[in-house]
Amino acid sequence: MNFFKQLLVDNGVSEKPAGYLSYGIIIIIIILICFIANLLMKKIVLKLLTRFIRNNKYEWDNVLLERGVFNRVVHLTPAIIIYMSAPLFKNIQLMIFDDLQEVILRLASTYILIASVFVFSALIDSINDIYRTRPISKVRPIKGLLQVVKLVVYIILSIVIIANLMGQSPLILLSGIGALAAVFSFVFKDSILGFIAGIQLTSNDMLRIGDWIEMPKYGADGDVIDITLNTVKVQNFDKTIVTIPAYSLISDSFKNWRGMAQFGGRRIKRPIYIDMNSIGFCSDEMIEKFKKIHYLNDYITEKEAELKKYNQDNNINTNLLINGRHMTNIGTFRAYVSNYLKNHPKLNKDMIQMVRQLPPTEHGLPIEIYCFSSDTKWENYEGIQADIFDHILSVVEEFGLRIFQEPTGYDLKQINSGVSKASIE
Repeated sequence: MNFFKQLLVDNGVSEKPAGYLSYGIIIIIIILICFIANLLMKKIVLKLLTRFIRNNKYEWDNVLLERGVFNRVVHLTPAIIIYMSAPLFKNIQLMIFDDLQEVILRLASTYILIASVFVFSALIDSINDIYRTRPISKVRPIKGLLQVVKLVVYIILSIVIIANLMGQSPLILLSGIGALAAVFSFVFKDSILGFIAGIQLTSNDMLRIGDWIEMPKYGADGDVIDITLNTVKVQNFDKTIVTIPAYSLISDSFKNWRGMAQFGGRRIKRPIYIDMNSIGFCSDEMIEKFKKIHYLNDYITEKEAELKKYNQDNNINTNLLINGRHMTNIGTFRAYVSNYLKNHPKLNKDMIQMVRQLPPTEHGLPIEIYCFSSDTKWENYEGIQADIFDHILSVVEEFGLRIFQEPTGYDLKQINSGVSKASIE
């Protein structure tokens, strides 16, 4: 500073202007140094660092690079140079500022703090990205926790920045946080509730990324794609995105289909309705026919022997079908379907398989098929279920039974056609 001032005085500049000009020269030199340092950091240091990161075997540093952590660190260089240059302006008064050095220190440190916030934010995002590459991230997502860390750091740094600009100790402002606790709890109510809910969801393993959940209240029926501090994002099967408040998953009920996938079987539970007018005892011709059916051969043989023994032991006159025990077409049909399910290659044999009769209704007698497919994938499950009922509906008539259905326009047309023919004859 004295060198430039003396140089200007020696070249005919008066004392006072020479002092101001020397400060101007120093400021220009500092700006040039900042520009050159920033250029060197970006064009040389950052490029060398990028090349090193791209060529090594580690993956985590690539995430830091993609998130721009190193780019944001570079922005600290000019601020650090300006901060270190502040003593050059010691005891200089400028307009309303009593000490220019103090002003430069405050502004430079404020810029460093703000730039550090962006570096910290990018670093936290990088930690989350690195963690998501691990299998444990599906079970224990930490995005909500990291968002809480971000929020706390933002609040603390904001207080430090304000205190720095005011020239006060941060402890003075921090001591006033207790009085603002009610305000903060009101403003950040969702964040606080979401944070608590996130801890409960993850600690109790209630929800994972990739789980299929149903929550009709919020129109959610699909896969969980993200769990954050305040919300859970669900992608429905029609590809729409539903955002659910995290605390709602604790306060309200939802269905998680993860257990079905882990269990290794997806339930098939659907009835068919039999016209009760078609139900009756099996004739001898029907029994002989049923003996030729692969899934009924052993059943018919064993059942015939069982019924014959029962009727003989009880000395029952079987000339009337109402006496004793006899095979029915509906019972034989249930036995056939049961054996058909046991031999189906795409059903889980370790889970319940049942063909049961439900109470009769105005739509007929419901025969419910209850079993589990071995493939839980949706499209495969629907194909297996459709194949089973295609077959069952097709073989009903072989047992002298009829499927119940409401009369259609075709049925009414056939009735009218029959009435017309009868009237003509």
